[in-house]
Parts: sequence; structure tokens; C-alpha cells
Amino acid sequence: MTSLPHNLPALAEQIKAWGRELGFQQVGIATVELGEHEQHLKRWLAAGYHGEMDYMAAHGDKRSRPAELVPGTVRVVSLRMDYLPGDTQMAQRLAQPEKAYVSRYALGRDYHKLIRKRVAQLAEKVQGLIGPFGYRAFVDSAPVLEKAIAEQAGLGWIGKNTLVLNRQAGSYFFLAELFLDLPLPADPAYGSEHCGRCSACLDICPTQAFAGPYQLDARRCISYLTIELKGPIPVELRPLIGNRVFGCDDCQIVCPWNRFARPSGEGDFAPRHGLDNTELAALFRWDEPTFLSQTEGSPLRRAGYERFLRNLAVGLGNAPATVPVLEALKARREHPSALVREHVGWALARHGAAPLKG
Repeated sequence: MTSLPHNLPALAEQIKAWGRELGFQQVGIATVELGEHEQHLKRWLAAGYHGEMDYMAAHGDKRSRPAELVPGTVRVVSLRMDYLPGDTQMAQRLAQPEKAYVSRYALGRDYHKLIRKRVAQLAEKVQGLIGPFGYRAFVDSAPVLEKAIAEQAGLGWIGKNTLVLNRQAGSYFFLAELFLDLPLPADPAYGSEHCGRCSACLDICPTQAFAGPYQLDARRCISYLTIELKGPIPVELRPLIGNRVFGCDDCQIVCPWNRFARPSGEGDFAPRHGLDNTELAALFRWDEPTFLSQTEGSPLRRAGYERFLRNLAVGLGNAPATVPVLEALKARREHPSALVREHVGWALARHGAAPLKG
């Protein structure tokens, strides 16, 4: 462990102040004891709710035990950064089936590099004040139970939709962590949840992905289906996906606490290339070089070009059978990818147009 600085409470307050200066809206400090969250994770994995996300089951207990993931860790700084890019007309876009709906966190630049840089800057500030100390920074990039840590650090509670909710900010925010070997004063854990009898998030889910409150079956979740799933999207779920081609925000849109969500001041999170108001057929016409160019530095890269076309084909199958929609689909009937061809064929059949055989 690092030799202790003279005034740990003052250092904790300084870390929070620096965090806010670096663009984080809230900073809290948690212990490394995550309580019942470890058993909740084990039950979730045992139920198979993680689907193809094998990484969720990897690393043994390190995901729920920060001191085992990074030996020497005694505290975790949890940081929240809002991402909602102004008025992006979410409900309106979902009601326009010819438009592509992209989850609002993914409209701008990829958050990983931006936030990781800010967390590293925070660590450098601490180091400049007290000298070398042990730390590791994480932004959705390691086996970390970030939501459990945020709850333990007092940033909010884990709601029925399994997202962290904050009474002043809703849920449209990213989380990051700074593991430390400094025994800073920990903030009180968020002691109670404020969902009450509300079940709006559970009721609105297009694919009924919630097995119950606080239990998400990722195998039915549109975010999983459009981002994590590598193969074909289950046929029975395709009509339910609508025009959502990368992620889903429905359970956040209806959450009453999100009336308090504020637009982000980060310019990097602003929509790029008109992705907040683009027709499915227009995106489906992108060739791979265009996709790579238009998604440089974007979360959309996570899906890759082939799965991007797969998702768009499903959206087009759910869209009105207009001339642009049918022409876009027919142009991809002989696409080299069997995955794309199969979803195009399904979409054309939805519209009563025969796909090519083979």
C-alpha cells in the first residue's frame, strides 16, 4: 500500500472537485465490499441470461471483488458522466418506422477514449499532489461490476431495468472507475431504491426481456441482439425490434426519473452524420468503406459492417413497403454474407416480395 498522505478526508474532497472539473457530474468513493451483488451475478449467470457474452462468466470472482482484480485496491472512485445529446426526439423517431433508431449513447464519438483520458488525468492530478500511488482506471473495459460500485459509492440505485438511476439525473450517463490503494473515507452506499410500484420499464420492453424486476434476460434484449449477438437474430423477435438498429432506450424513455435528465455539455456526444434522423434505406446503401469512414471513432463500430446490415435489414422488414425500402433490400439480395442474405430474404418476405433462392 502507498504511504498514507496526511489528510485523507481532504484528499477525498479534492478528488471529487477535480472530477467535476474534468467533466464528471458526480464522483463517489466505494469500499471493495460489494455485498449481495456477487450472488446476484452468480444467479444471473446460472440462469443463462448472459447469452453469448461469455466474458461475463470469465475471471472467476474477480468481477465482484475489486481487491482480487487489482491486488492492493482498498477503495474505488466511481464517476458519472451524462451523455444525453440535447433534444434527440427519441419517441418521435421510434414512431417513424422508416427512420433508423440508434441508442442515444451511440450517436456521437465513442465514450471509452474520452472518459478513459479524463480518469487518467484525475489519477495524474492525485499523483502530482501526493506522489506515486497504486491505481488502475477502467471504463467498461474490464471485469468490473460498475453498477454495483456506483450504488456502493452513493451515485444512485440499481432500478428495475437493471440500470443505475439517480434522483437528480435519471439514467442517461456513463460510468467509470478508478481503483486505488488509498484508504480514503468511503461515501455511504445508496441505501434505498426509489422505483416503488412503478413497472413502466418492464411493461414497455418491446421483446419482454425482463424476467422480473431487476432481472434482464439479455438474450431477448434489443441492445444484446443488435450489438452483442454474432449470428442471426431469432426470427420470432425480429418483428418486435421495429426500427431499432443499434441498442434500445425504451426502458429509459419511460422511466419517470429521466424527466430530470439534463443534456450533456460534451460536444463529442453530439450526433454525427445525421444518425439521429436518417432513413433506414439510406444507411442500408452504405458500402463498407463508407461505413468505416462514417463510423470512425463511433460505438457503431462494435457491431461491424455485416451485423450493421443485418440490423438494418430487420428494420427495413418492419418498415412500410415503400419503393426506397424495397429497392434497398433487393439491391442486397445477393450480398456475399449469408447472414445478410438471410435477413434480407426475411425482410422481403415480410413485404410479400420473393427473395432469391440460395
